[in-house]
Amino acid sequence: QVQLVESGGGLVQAGGSLRLSCAASRSISSINTMGWYRQAPGKQRELVATFTIGLSTNYADSVKGRFTISRDVGKNTVYLQMKDLKPEDTAVYYCSAWGSIWGQGTQVTVSS
Repeated sequence: QVQLVESGGGLVQAGGSLRLSCAASRSISSINTMGWYRQAPGKQRELVATFTIGLSTNYADSVKGRFTISRDVGKNTVYLQMKDLKPEDTAVYYCSAWGSIWGQGTQVTVSS
């Protein structure tokens, strides 16, 4: 098992940037898939970006070119660098391992 803790959310103006962090309770080197998802009020949770060992990263069309997922195995941490943020990016962002283990989420609010 692994516990995930997200951080780095906040309030930012449109066009701004944020970097989210997901700290895992143990080594992530053997977790073949980790990712970021988000859920806006009244909407279903949706995939933002995933990283799969041995495969390329995967991004939602709405964030391609603006968001970048990365990981630091030495720090047991996965990151989501977000730039050129838009009001429609406002949501609670969740980190996931294997698509079944979830963190508590971190709120991102983008003002227009």
